[in-house]
Amino acid sequence: MSIKPLRNLPVVFVSLFAALAVSVASAQEIPWASSAEDVGMSSERLERINQAMQRHIDAGNIQGAVTVVARRGKLVHFQSHGLMDVPNNRPMTDDNVFIMMSSTKPVLGVAAMMMIEEGLIRPTDPVSKWIPEFENIEVAVLADPYDENISPMRIDRENLPEYRLVPAHRQITVHDILTHTSGLASSGLGSAISTQADRSPGATLANTVPKYGSYALDFQPGTRWQYSGGTALDVVARIIEIESGLPFDQFVKERIFEPLGMNNTWWNVPEEYADRRVVISDRDMAPFFDVPDTTYFSGSYGFNSTAADYLRFEQMLVNGGELFGNRLLSPRTVRMMGSNQAGDLYEGIRRNVRGQGFGYTVAVVEDPIVSNTRRSSGAFGWGGAFGTRSYTDPAEELTAVIMLQQPYGPAQSDFENAVQQAIID
Repeated sequence: MSIKPLRNLPVVFVSLFAALAVSVASAQEIPWASSAEDVGMSSERLERINQAMQRHIDAGNIQGAVTVVARRGKLVHFQSHGLMDVPNNRPMTDDNVFIMMSSTKPVLGVAAMMMIEEGLIRPTDPVSKWIPEFENIEVAVLADPYDENISPMRIDRENLPEYRLVPAHRQITVHDILTHTSGLASSGLGSAISTQADRSPGATLANTVPKYGSYALDFQPGTRWQYSGGTALDVVARIIEIESGLPFDQFVKERIFEPLGMNNTWWNVPEEYADRRVVISDRDMAPFFDVPDTTYFSGSYGFNSTAADYLRFEQMLVNGGELFGNRLLSPRTVRMMGSNQAGDLYEGIRRNVRGQGFGYTVAVVEDPIVSNTRRSSGAFGWGGAFGTRSYTDPAEELTAVIMLQQPYGPAQSDFENAVQQAIID
């Protein structure tokens, strides 16, 4: 009997090793500090987080929350507050599942930085390199004055001004998309006059993103910062699919969620975890709960997660791209993501932000005093429309996550204030 050479044995061992590494990551937890004081924080002052959340619950501002803080790689605070289901009087728990909305975006950012790090994508690359429908995109501007390509910052959709279409001065780049400076689907004049692509069941990034190339831009690429809440980043998600050969959700699962042990993060929540989803008492949740599983895996919004899972993601960033022995990014790549890439264009969604810049999918504190934030210079993060918010503060070696399902800014601000005031070294 002949014996076949074991040519595939190294591949088998590599696959088994990779599976073992993921299994180990899944089993690991971010450890608790023996005391908050051991990592330079005050136990007594951290209690102010609980007091602040209870004040907002008692006032009826929020129904509940989960808050988490870690410093120097150790947990110092992890607390659930209030109720996850008011009608049924069910208390909030540490493992409740939240709709993350735009807290999805930084995960897309990390996926994009992986591709950039590997040389498969360059920030300066035009989107049309992968999606040719974007090659001849146009910009919607006012008809008068004719000698100026003016696109209004805000528009009344019920009373659209006279407009015309002009060629974009240059093509949209990956950098433009990641910094919200592309003008694509950012709620301006171009968005208002464009026929929106259908995302009904069966839609995918592959069959939908090319249709965005027919949209008129809201301004010339690179000339403004204007938030594209639900569309532009999906273009980069599609590029990642093309370069990696994997559906975006599978890429993120294999390259980010599994190495970090984020086992409770999904676009489509498995049926066995459905009863852990936070039920919001003053909002019809049917559009989020009673819908078929999506096949459109957006990089802009849409996944669901827990406080513990998202802390792992932030802890990887504050560690310079590594957690549980799994390196996702180099420290320099993390700095690139979390540094101001938008010059002086960023003024926030409501144009009232000062002292901050914008990196790749995240806002960045440049001047803590001018910005009136409770974060250090260089801290970066983002949040979701339903109230989730998180940030990485490299100067303080600190990460913080607040999970709400009601977008209430004062509760978020009080949380961040309490975190900052608890730092004692």
